[in-house]
Amino acid sequence: MKIGNCIIAQSGGPTAAINATLAGVYSAAAKNFAIGKIYGGMNGIEGILNEKLVDLKTVLDNKQNLKLLKVTPSSFLGSCRYKIKGGEEGREVFKRIFEIFEKYNIKYFFYIGGNDSMDTILQLKKYQEENGGDVSFIGVPKTIDNDLVCIDHTPGFGSAAKYIATTIKEIAADTAVYDMDSIVVVEVMGRNAGWLALSAGLARNSRGECLADLIYLPENVFDYDSLIGDIKRIMETKRQLVIVVSEGIKLSGGKLIAESDVKDSFGHGQLGGAAKVVEAVIKEKLGVKTRSVEINVLQRCAAHMLSARDINESVMIGEAAVEAAFEGKSGVMVTSEREKGNVYSLKIGTDDITKIANKEKVVPESYMNESKNGVSEEGLKYLEPLIMGEVEPIYECGIPKHLVLKDFL
Repeated sequence: MKIGNCIIAQSGGPTAAINATLAGVYSAAAKNFAIGKIYGGMNGIEGILNEKLVDLKTVLDNKQNLKLLKVTPSSFLGSCRYKIKGGEEGREVFKRIFEIFEKYNIKYFFYIGGNDSMDTILQLKKYQEENGGDVSFIGVPKTIDNDLVCIDHTPGFGSAAKYIATTIKEIAADTAVYDMDSIVVVEVMGRNAGWLALSAGLARNSRGECLADLIYLPENVFDYDSLIGDIKRIMETKRQLVIVVSEGIKLSGGKLIAESDVKDSFGHGQLGGAAKVVEAVIKEKLGVKTRSVEINVLQRCAAHMLSARDINESVMIGEAAVEAAFEGKSGVMVTSEREKGNVYSLKIGTDDITKIANKEKVVPESYMNESKNGVSEEGLKYLEPLIMGEVEPIYECGIPKHLVLKDFL
């Protein structure tokens, strides 16, 4: 076991559970004699490059603050979407990072993030193997997209799924108010993986009927004629429809129906507007009153609608990251595997980052219905345990209270 300090940082899109994972990493690190200072890297690897480090004990060595952190949305330490470039420019960046590690006697680096963050862990591991160093690099998963491989589900997804299902149920109730034909098209996040859209299938009425009448995922080719046919079929017996589309739905040939030309540092085009496109097509083809709703960032920051299971598992995964580091592991990500049996149980482990970085887990066909426009029973069986349990917010002046790092700086 190495004696030294550690850095914890967060990266990528935030979730409502990412700070619960941070709480888990911090709590486990604070209990271990091998770690002296516990630094928080502000704004991910980009902040570390600029030596934007904060001593987390000044904030989190307080039981009430630690409790509040677990129910605070977004990334407490801030985030970034910083891609380390290749070539000589990239080498200079790596050199700078390792100089900072040496300056602050960093022996453990915990990076909480999604696909792009795991790529950063991979690159740091490779650089150290080629150039020497003594830092343990541990990837700690998070993403509402649920698209990391080697893990049953990612921290943050369960709470986002709970919020989406609840929102769909509320929209369905609103839509049913008037005695007229009407359609609401709801857009949720998901570029290539439709896990979030699939979770809309959890919205059910008292008869067990799905309140999301149609669900379209990016895993399947989206076709306007099929859409109109599906709507006509359902409207033979139902006047008000709720349709859920993933932001990443694609036409034949792989063309996204809505994507901005603006790219981030990882080359991802900004998505948004799929529901508006679908709304326009429905109005043109059917003349039915239609409106679109884009849930947008709400699905990743709704800390008033947390899944207790998600929060508890997020803390567990954070704690497991520290345990893995003290076992001498490096260049790994914390993983989970659902154990067989009728009772839900999760086994936490780790896997080599080379198996995970730059790979993507999409929704399997078995989780979709036969028509590929809804969720199957197998899909529901996978989703249902992840949204179980409620977390009561900590209220102040009638609204939820959050822990904000800037208040301590």
